[in-house]
Amino acid sequence: MEIAVIGGGHGCYAAAADLAEQGHGVRLWRRDGAALRPLQEIGGIRLKDVRGERLVPLALIGTEIAEVLAGVELVLAPLPATAQADLAARMAPHLSDGQVVFIPPGTFGSLVMSRAVRAGGNPAGLAFAEAGTLPYLARKHGPETIAITARATRLPSGVLPADDSDRVFAVLQQAFPAVQRCRDALDAALMNAGPIIHPPLIVLNAAPLQHFERWDIHSEGTQPGVRAVHDALDAERIAVREALGYGPPHFPLADHYDPAREEWMYGNIAHERLQDSGDWRERIDLHTHRYMREDVAEGLVFLVSAAAYAGVPCPVATGLVSLCSAIVGEDLQAAGRSFERLGLDLLDPDGLRTLLRRGPEPA
Repeated sequence: MEIAVIGGGHGCYAAAADLAEQGHGVRLWRRDGAALRPLQEIGGIRLKDVRGERLVPLALIGTEIAEVLAGVELVLAPLPATAQADLAARMAPHLSDGQVVFIPPGTFGSLVMSRAVRAGGNPAGLAFAEAGTLPYLARKHGPETIAITARATRLPSGVLPADDSDRVFAVLQQAFPAVQRCRDALDAALMNAGPIIHPPLIVLNAAPLQHFERWDIHSEGTQPGVRAVHDALDAERIAVREALGYGPPHFPLADHYDPAREEWMYGNIAHERLQDSGDWRERIDLHTHRYMREDVAEGLVFLVSAAAYAGVPCPVATGLVSLCSAIVGEDLQAAGRSFERLGLDLLDPDGLRTLLRRGPEPA
């Protein structure tokens, strides 16, 4: 299958290398030409995992987005939620009928991107899919090397419009056999693990993050008190899902931390592998890092607003947003991605279900 991978982050490089090694024709786009030059010089990406290190050639590495998107069946954009609207506007003139745009994870970016493409004047019959997490736990080891610590073994995903799910999953499963079908894109958005994992870790580790040059929030930073907040926050997420009519599996975060429980998204030993790798001992700026700007300002704000729509109390999620707002000196709830800012609060449940099934109306 011909696949376009859009972006230059850890997940983008991991997907490009892994999918190319599976035999797909992978084209990688990044707007930063200087950052792409090391890859162009070697013709691909150096991939490191449990099998060792090797060079994986790519079909195309470039900065011309029209060339990268032309004729591909799957467009994979594992970029932060903060980049979704701008990326959709950039891609809009070049997307064509039948293409599938996959954004793992999404934070309901399927709706944001679909509307942006329509606003850009593109009436093509497109489908947008999103997942509960990235397909990979990965970190770059230099400008041309990506290290994959774990691959997703269960990847809950949903489609907008949901009526196109059969066709879309046939495409997704060619690239990611681990995808598991959610009812729709909102179902998948409420699987997003990042807003559950990262906000407690950065808030409850704020002092060491600001004191030490590097700090591992997943090793020293994950202690019983932090896990207790994780579990309370995740219980609120599951309560919101149930109030909106979504049943199990809910992929509770506790499964990630306890190998004796049901297999989570990355399998039962992923957390230990992540800790052992040392790749997450890193510098995290609380004001700018994606754990704040994506997982709180987009993901956790979205969860709080979904709870309000569903009539579910969520004191832990609301408190975390308030604490993060105090840290950055901004009202994240007012400015972030929410039902209100997306206009979803104006829809009754039937209207919301219709939107999820059919997708947004043309602009």
